[in-house]
Amino acid sequence: MRALQLFGDRDTRLVETADPPPPGPGEVQLRMRAVALNHIDVWGWRGMAFAKRKLPLTVGAEAVGEVAALGAGVSTLALGQLVIPYGALTCGTCLACREGRDNFCENVAGVKGFHVDGFAQERMNQQARLCVPVPPGVSVTDAACAAITFSTVEHMLFDNAKLQPGETILIQAAGSGIGTVAVKMAKAIGCTVIATAGSDEKCAQAKALGADHVVNYTTDRFESLTRKVTGKRGVDVVFEHVGATTWQGSLLCLRMGGRLVTCGSTSGVSAETNLMMIFQRQLRIFGSFGAAMRNIADGLAKMQAGLTPVIDTIAPLDGFAEALARLESRQVFGKIVVTL
Repeated sequence: MRALQLFGDRDTRLVETADPPPPGPGEVQLRMRAVALNHIDVWGWRGMAFAKRKLPLTVGAEAVGEVAALGAGVSTLALGQLVIPYGALTCGTCLACREGRDNFCENVAGVKGFHVDGFAQERMNQQARLCVPVPPGVSVTDAACAAITFSTVEHMLFDNAKLQPGETILIQAAGSGIGTVAVKMAKAIGCTVIATAGSDEKCAQAKALGADHVVNYTTDRFESLTRKVTGKRGVDVVFEHVGATTWQGSLLCLRMGGRLVTCGSTSGVSAETNLMMIFQRQLRIFGSFGAAMRNIADGLAKMQAGLTPVIDTIAPLDGFAEALARLESRQVFGKIVVTL
């Protein structure tokens, strides 16, 4: 079968590799249908692994597959069924796993496509307990965006920030995969959305997506627009994933008691923070990493109801490296999906 493997820094190759063995007890064999790209793929492509890994490594951290074979004891899934494979190798036995807080697993053995072989291969075996069924009516390309993109936004906005209908939210980098989903999810519950983007074209696209107010953060100050829109009160929630270049401004945009939720630091991992402002204004900061499998299911339900991802590009498997370069260049509005 074919697999897309990383051999070194920015060196991906489409190779022929051995078929997987028949699925073992509690496993299913998946025929992979599509892989969606994320910044974690870019980090891995650059060689930025934060744990030991062995190269070559099969890439791909977010995907959708079709059940092609069932291992012994698997009764919850059916042949031909579309499923979302969960990318974290959780233990399934610690307190967090038992409580359904999968992304808090105390014994996680790595993330597929980053630390261990990922989903950009034609067939692979996966524990059935780490598969989330795709509901009827959800397309393959949309479902490919469920495991990380939709679930991350679900976890950020509703588990952590507790976003409520009618609130005002500032969404940084609204043209990204998670940014576009955040705009759509916030608008779906009646929030006022202030969106930032890095070009006038992306600002226009964010406005067309439903954002109430947009600002090009490369030419204008989003802090000024936020103060104007909110009558100097500030926003209830900031959706942050850019990092150092927007961090201080994001905190300044919060109202008294406002909430900032962050899941990324693409512009840098270190930023100065005014601690006096944090405690005097009683701000709340939530770090958010990954999501639980129930967040994937919730995101798929929203897709089934019509809230679908924004797809920028659909590429073939042998175009993976070019697609990653496009994502790295930030010339993307929405998601890039690679089909198998």
